[in-house]
Amino acid sequence: MSGGARLLLQRELRLAARRPLDAGLPVAFLLLAACLFPLGLGPEPEQLRRMAPGVLWVLALLASLLSLHSLYAADAQDGSLDQLLLPPHSAWRLAAVKALAHWLSHGLPLLLATPLLGLMYGMHSDSLGLLMLSLLLGTPTLSLLGNLAAALTLGLRNGALLNLLIVLPLAVPVLIFGSGAVGALEAGLPVDGHLSLLAALLIGALLALPAATAAALRIALI
Repeated sequence: MSGGARLLLQRELRLAARRPLDAGLPVAFLLLAACLFPLGLGPEPEQLRRMAPGVLWVLALLASLLSLHSLYAADAQDGSLDQLLLPPHSAWRLAAVKALAHWLSHGLPLLLATPLLGLMYGMHSDSLGLLMLSLLLGTPTLSLLGNLAAALTLGLRNGALLNLLIVLPLAVPVLIFGSGAVGALEAGLPVDGHLSLLAALLIGALLALPAATAAALRIALI
């Protein structure tokens, strides 16, 4: 990582540290919603264990979308976004760093909170480890998708709702392969295909989405 990108990442993480509510809200949502699911599904251990991968993946997806509207909105309001996009700064670098900072401040805490919830749902250790691996591969893709959605809806009313409408359909493959990997393991089927597809989606997102986000930012500021 270049010196400029490192400084920009430090800036983003400092700003995130000044807004602990934004960073803590996704984790709080994940924990509370995961605790409420057994009340609706019933206390049967086998049923909870079987449904745990899908439930936790859906909750992780929804939790990661809670604060997307603030990714660029504050910078656009105080004028710093215009400064960050002026030469010699790169819009692509800004988009990539924003996505990385979002994952570090939102996706990584969700990932670290998942083992506790997996144990609460009675998941086996091998299934829980695979769930963690699938989240490690899938949540950065969600951050990149959310980063693009935040740039596309910058300056629009009801941008938070539009973010959901943009990201949720695009995130369906990540959700299917992420939860399906654990289901395949418990059914005694190979899981390499699911993990390979998650990795392929991540690589594709890394190659395409920062450039698309940079273009969306330039259009939004015209």
